[in-house]
Amino acid sequence: MSCRRWRRGSTLLSMMTVVVFSWAAENAPAQESAPRPSPFRKQKPPEPRLTIPAGMEFSVRLAETLDTKRVHAGDRFSAILDAPITVHGRVVVPAGTIFEGHVIASEASGRLRGRGVLELALDSFCLRDATYRVLTETEVRKSGDHKTRNAVLIGGGSGMGAVVGALTGVGAAIGAGAGAAAGTTTALITGKRNVKLPVETPLVFSLRRKLDVKV
Repeated sequence: MSCRRWRRGSTLLSMMTVVVFSWAAENAPAQESAPRPSPFRKQKPPEPRLTIPAGMEFSVRLAETLDTKRVHAGDRFSAILDAPITVHGRVVVPAGTIFEGHVIASEASGRLRGRGVLELALDSFCLRDATYRVLTETEVRKSGDHKTRNAVLIGGGSGMGAVVGALTGVGAAIGAGAGAAAGTTTALITGKRNVKLPVETPLVFSLRRKLDVKV
């Protein structure tokens, strides 16, 4: 009798356990599934840009002195944009932007022949945390010609020598020869003419190819 009661109690307990688990399963909060990635990702709109056309000229001022006595090909220099670069009435590169460039050629003149030559080009500028590479036409500066200056120095020495020779009785011809030699020496000493561009010297460059700038 007691065995039957135990079996009945065991059966009843099992049925209650099933009912409880069924109720818990039905009333459990639904787990949120992770959202599936969309096959169509939103693309960022392209950043607006303006194009500076090839051939555009702009003026800069040197931030340092350049002298053919001291600078060599490959040396770097800085320059500051003198006026803003505009496209369709909009400022693309504001005045005051710093450009970097390099010396292409630096040649000092001889004592009696040749001219000093300084050839420059710009390479890049920084704007709104971006660096833009530029390709510009070169700016070439040359010193004055020696011919007229040397002729004046040597000729003047010859004339003064003739006057001195005549006054001292040495002879105009001898005096002229000595004066010409002295004039040549003066030309050798003072005749070397270099190219020197002080700070704030204005230079004009033009772009060899177009440039897209973020605005």
